[in-house]
Amino acid sequence: MNRRMMMTSGLAAAAIGFGPLRVGAATGSFEVMRSDADWRSRLTPQQYEVMRNEGTERAGSSPLDKNYAAGTYHCRGCDLPLYPSKTKFDSGTGWPSFWKPLKGAVGTMPDNTLFSKRTEVHCRRCGSHLGHVFDDGPAPTGKRHCLNGVSLKFVAA
Repeated sequence: MNRRMMMTSGLAAAAIGFGPLRVGAATGSFEVMRSDADWRSRLTPQQYEVMRNEGTERAGSSPLDKNYAAGTYHCRGCDLPLYPSKTKFDSGTGWPSFWKPLKGAVGTMPDNTLFSKRTEVHCRRCGSHLGHVFDDGPAPTGKRHCLNGVSLKFVAA
């Protein structure tokens, strides 16, 4: 498949209802706002790609996936506490997974990219992309917040 054919196919899919092809961190006004240059200076290239361009780290690459120490997971972009370790579980996906965030810590929005309907989760304070929320998690919420480890910092209790 050549480049023109791929672009035409992607545009056609968007036009017939798969939704807009959205790239970038959550848009809007946030408590922590930084210029693109400032974000790039604070983050590694991989962190920037995931947090500001909604990229995804390779499954199994984050040491936070197998971390079960007591503490809190914070946003790497603004240090907001996001998830307590008591809500972390091994989802078997290769990404850190949680069944519930701290109250008021994250925002969500529809993500209709990649020809699927998902729910994107981002930091409510700086808009950085964290990952996605799925409805196949454990009780009591039934949710699986499947997150990119590069978007998080672990702070031990």
